[in-house]
Amino acid sequence: MENRLEYATLGGGCFWCLEAVYQEVAGVVGVVSGYAGGEVPDPTYQQVCLGATGHAEVVQITFDPQVVSYRHLLDIFFTIHDPTTLNRQGADIGSQYRSVIFCHSSAQQQIAEETVAELGQAAAWPDPIVTEILPLTKFYPAESYHQNYYRNNPWQPYCLMVVRPKVSKFRSKFGDQP
Repeated sequence: MENRLEYATLGGGCFWCLEAVYQEVAGVVGVVSGYAGGEVPDPTYQQVCLGATGHAEVVQITFDPQVVSYRHLLDIFFTIHDPTTLNRQGADIGSQYRSVIFCHSSAQQQIAEETVAELGQAAAWPDPIVTEILPLTKFYPAESYHQNYYRNNPWQPYCLMVVRPKVSKFRSKFGDQP
């Protein structure tokens, strides 16, 4: 039986945070930091940081659905970032830091919409979820120095103050799960 890999593309603030977490998830075979949702072809980090391209910082996750479900990836996503702040995560402000799910299929869109609805009904957050759910049109990998950023720079101040707490939160909630 052929093992078919799938993709998930998620934006929840700085891509370094999401990349560091998803690299630890069983069934995830690759994570690439990049940009999606904008109008400018082949954007650079500097262009995206200015907020003028329309892109969000995202990670594209390659995963084995026989090991980890798309829903589980979304459960992690909604645990490690605040989906109620519009165009912001902590001190990172701008549309490039928005909470967004870029769907690769109608099945992913349905799962994403159901997940957001369930979290809303459960009042999982004190404020309404503002996460966008959109079809993925194009993904652009970020520059090479952004890839494996936390692994390569664990003592960098942003990693210590922002990335590490998200990784710790993930480990405390999901560390014993496959």
